[in-house]
Amino acid sequence: MTHTPKKIAIVGSGLVGSLLAVYLRKLGHGVTVFDRRPDIRTIQFSGRSINLAMSNRGWKTLKDVGLEDEIKKIAIPLDKRAMHVTDKPIYFQKYGKEGESIWSISRGVLNRKMIDFAESFGVEFKFEEKVWDVNLPEAKLYTGETEKGEWQEYKYDAIFGCDGAFSRVRHKMQRRSRFDYSQDFIDVGYKELTILPNSDGSHKLDKNSFHIWPRGKFMLIAMPNLDGSFTCTLFLPFEGKVSFDTLKTKEQAKAFFTTYFSDVMDDIDDLIHDFFSNPTSAMVTMKCYPWTYWDKVALVGDSAHAIVPFYGQGMNAGFEDIYVLNTLIKKYGDDWEKVFDAYQKERKPNADAIAELSYRNFVEMSSKTADANFLLQKKIEKHFAKKHPEKWIPAYSRVTFSDKPYAEALAAGDRQEKIMQQVMQLPDIDTKWDSKQVENMILDLL
Repeated sequence: MTHTPKKIAIVGSGLVGSLLAVYLRKLGHGVTVFDRRPDIRTIQFSGRSINLAMSNRGWKTLKDVGLEDEIKKIAIPLDKRAMHVTDKPIYFQKYGKEGESIWSISRGVLNRKMIDFAESFGVEFKFEEKVWDVNLPEAKLYTGETEKGEWQEYKYDAIFGCDGAFSRVRHKMQRRSRFDYSQDFIDVGYKELTILPNSDGSHKLDKNSFHIWPRGKFMLIAMPNLDGSFTCTLFLPFEGKVSFDTLKTKEQAKAFFTTYFSDVMDDIDDLIHDFFSNPTSAMVTMKCYPWTYWDKVALVGDSAHAIVPFYGQGMNAGFEDIYVLNTLIKKYGDDWEKVFDAYQKERKPNADAIAELSYRNFVEMSSKTADANFLLQKKIEKHFAKKHPEKWIPAYSRVTFSDKPYAEALAAGDRQEKIMQQVMQLPDIDTKWDSKQVENMILDLL
């Protein structure tokens, strides 16, 4: 297919924007990336990040441009969850089959690396340049110091909006007729904390595990960093009996951690200081359609489909957008209208599916992981899957360790859940969970 070099602008220098820049540059296009923020490589990272979990979809996209091996050097493989349930010893749950892991990466470290890569491929970055307006039909951007001040006009052949859940580019598209848009905040916020390394630089907790402290309506998670520290995230309702709202003083915060996280509170660095100085961030699911305008503008990543972070798929889904776009550009060449149309039609159902899965996983991680019935159900599924791996793939594995469409994973997961609801109704299921009878029942229902 022919590829006439185009002049392309990307708005947003985050993970998706910088990786898309590498892809487009490798296809021979001239690429300029705009970002209203300073160059992340020159500043201290801001304490509002949940560590990233890179899984199959993300690795596949990085591999395609030869970056997989480089990025693996800054990542730590996690092959299991470590569950810290009150009054019980820590227990571990393997994620997948032998050799299957998600990889913990610090967002700041990865983003800096991606911008370096993009520059080495010849991408131009314009930091601290705020995009205020977009002329969609003509692919023009307008930047300036302030919204009311003087603006500079830039003209491109195409513009990609990779500027996140509150995208400027999408905001402009929203004003068009028949543009669907919804945003839905969950009533839980998050705050970042840190566990420092031991004095010899080693990790205080098992370094190849994703650590979870499930506490019903709230939870703490911790993911390892290369320097021996862990990035912790506290997920807690904004309002209610136990909430950010009720933790106003140092005494209240201390009592909260003593009550619910006594096993780890002494390890959290500067706990009370960070609790009050780090921002409390909100989480939103954002859906919209269409994602493209003619052959001129396309939304990629969070600007098209922001999701809550409980499946660890936000970045992976954004990277997969890029993979699909690249495949379609190779297929349709210079017919960008066809590329954009095929891209949004293929990705939209999958984006909706991972949004739904992520929301459900939030419910599961916080409240069900400590529920005996739920744990028994998971045990039965695992036992059956081990005997019949070709007949039963857990939803988590379909999402995390596969690159089959998210929509397929959601549908298959729903089918399996219906079967398990029937199995769990069996009398004395807790004593005969691993019996031939249960196995045959599942086989029949399948």
